[in-house]
Amino acid sequence: MKKRYNIFTLSLCSLLLLLFASGCTEDEMDRINTNTSTPPVSMVDARFQLSDAIMSMAFTTYGGSYAWHVASYTEQIFGDGGAQMMFAELRDPIITAAPTTFNNEWNNTYRNLLNIKIIIDKCENGINQGQLDLMGMGRVLKVLGFQALTELHGDIPFNDALNEEIRNPRLEKQEDIYASLLNEIDVAIENLSEAVENNMAYAGKQDILYEGDTKKWLALAYAVKGRLLLDGSAKIPSNVSKALEYAEKAIENGFDGAVLDIFNGVEADNSWAAYFRSRHYSGACATVALLMQERSDPRLPIYASDVFETGVLYAPAGDATLSATIDNVGTPAWMTNESASIKLLSKASIHFIIAECKRRLSLDASSDFEAGVRESMKDYSVSSGVAIADADIASYISQFGTPTLEEIMVQKYISQARDCQIETYNDLRRCMANGEEFIKLQNPNNINNGQNRWPYSLPYGNSDVVSNPFIASVFGTGNNAGYYIFERPLWLFSN
Repeated sequence: MKKRYNIFTLSLCSLLLLLFASGCTEDEMDRINTNTSTPPVSMVDARFQLSDAIMSMAFTTYGGSYAWHVASYTEQIFGDGGAQMMFAELRDPIITAAPTTFNNEWNNTYRNLLNIKIIIDKCENGINQGQLDLMGMGRVLKVLGFQALTELHGDIPFNDALNEEIRNPRLEKQEDIYASLLNEIDVAIENLSEAVENNMAYAGKQDILYEGDTKKWLALAYAVKGRLLLDGSAKIPSNVSKALEYAEKAIENGFDGAVLDIFNGVEADNSWAAYFRSRHYSGACATVALLMQERSDPRLPIYASDVFETGVLYAPAGDATLSATIDNVGTPAWMTNESASIKLLSKASIHFIIAECKRRLSLDASSDFEAGVRESMKDYSVSSGVAIADADIASYISQFGTPTLEEIMVQKYISQARDCQIETYNDLRRCMANGEEFIKLQNPNNINNGQNRWPYSLPYGNSDVVSNPFIASVFGTGNNAGYYIFERPLWLFSN
C-alpha cells in the first residue's frame, strides 16, 4: 500500500510539473504580466516619439539657455535685468564657467538623443523595421544634437553616452566625433533618398517639422551636411568646396528652412518670447544696431524696438549700468511674439553659406547674397509682424554691388541675430581660427585684467562634472575649475 501511494504521489507531481511547464512558460508569464494599457517603449510606434524629438531639439537645444547665453557672447542680444543674463553680459567668469549654467540643456539634449537612438533602433530591428523615412529623420536629428554638443563643449561622451549600462561614459575626441557625424549624415541621406524613391510616408502628422514630407527632410539633410562641412573648414580647408556642393544640393532639393512654426501664444509659446515675458533679460545690442545704422537697414526698428517706451533703443555691449536695469533697454520686436517660430537651420543661412563658399573660391556670390538678405528681411518681418517694403529691400541690397566676403559675414551675422545665434558662435570661432575678424566684438569685458573672458567653448553640465571622473578630470577643481573654456580653443575652431 505504501509503495502504491508513493507511485501515485510521484505520478501526480510529474503531471503537475508537466502542466506547469507547458502552461506557464517564461514567455507566458511575460504575457500575463504585461500591462496592456501601458505598453513598453519597445511596442510604441517610433513616429510618436518623433514629435518630442523635434520639439526638444528646437525648444531646448537650439532655442534654450545655450542660445540665450551664446547670444550675449556673440553680442547679438544684450543681457540685462540685473541677474542671470547680466552676469553673462559682464562676462563674470564664475558664472560663465559654472557647470550649473548649462546643466539642464546638457542633460535634456542627451535624454533627447537617447529617445532618438530608440527611434533609429526600432527602424533597424524593431516594430518600425524598414521604415527608412523615420530612420533618416532620426539620423538627421541625431547629427543636429551631437553637433550642438560637440561644437559647444568640445570633447564629449559619444559612443558610450547612450548606452544605459555604462555609468560613466568616456570622453571622445572632437575630431573623431566630427568624422562620425559626417558619416551619419551620409547614411541619413541614403535612408531618405531611398524613402523618397519608394514613396515612404510613415511619420505622418507626428512629424511636426515637415508633416511627413520626406523630400523636405532630404533637403534638410543636405543642408545639415553643408553647414557641418563649413564649420570644419578652418581645420580642413578643402571642406569649403564640399560645403558649397551640399548647400547647393539643399536648395536644389527645395530646402526652405528647418522652421518649427507650431507656436500660437496660448497653449504653446516660442522659447525666446516665453523667456522674455517671464524675466525681461533680453535687450537690443549696439554691436548689431550700429551695423544696421551704418547701412540704413530697414530691419533696425524691428531689432531695436522701444517696447518699454524709455527712449533707450539699444545698449553698448557690456554696459554695466544698463545691464543692471530691467524694463529699460529696447528689445527685438519678436521677443514679444509668443507665436514666432524657432529654427534649426534657416534658409537665409544656407544662402549665406553658399555665398561665403563661392566668395572664398573666387566665384560670383551676388545672387546667393541677395537671396540670403531677402530671406532674412522676410524672417524679421514675419516674426515681428512689421512689414518691410519691397522697394526698401531692393534699395538696401543695391548699395553693396558685388558683395565682399566681409559683407557676406556681416549680413549673415545680422540675419542670425533673429534666431540662429549658436550658428553665429560657430562662425565667429571659425573665423578667429582663420585669423579673420569680420565682426568686431565690442564688449570691454571680453578681456579683464589682461585675461581672456570670452569663452572658446561652454562648460560641461554639473550632473556629469560631479559624477563622471572622465569629465571631472577635464573640468578641474579649485578656484579655476572650468576656466579651461577661456584658454583652449576647440579642435574644430583652431588652426
